[in-house]
Amino acid sequence: MDRLTIDEIETRLDALAARPDDALARDAVRLADDLLAMGEAVLEAWLDARGEPPTEETHEGFRLLALHRQGARGNPSFNACRETCRELVYHRNLILAEPDAGDIARRIRLGAMVALHLALFIGGKLKEAGLGDFCCSSRPIRRGETIDTEPETA
Repeated sequence: MDRLTIDEIETRLDALAARPDDALARDAVRLADDLLAMGEAVLEAWLDARGEPPTEETHEGFRLLALHRQGARGNPSFNACRETCRELVYHRNLILAEPDAGDIARRIRLGAMVALHLALFIGGKLKEAGLGDFCCSSRPIRRGETIDTEPETA
């Protein structure tokens, strides 16, 4: 199976977030694993762009965290998404721990937002190597939007 692109991941995450609560609840465990797999695919895209074969190893039990460690070598600004990767693991574990929780749809949507944040950050870094630590600016860079930083004059 071909790996998803970052744009395809963004589309899937948007569609997931729009699903009704009962559909999310029915597929909670599978969706939790899908979110983690999408995070891994995003990091694999980063490593592919750097010409590095993505590791199959794990760190603290998760390949996502090992992929992050590999991707951060030689690029300190990449550490900005370390906590995002950890939060994605947390949301997966939270969903798997209580798949029948009353707020499971909310947990899945929050996990999807975390995965989207990771996709936007890394997608931005792929587009603009100088993105740096401020990951919230990645969407305008990836979408080709401009940010008006000039003050208005009267």
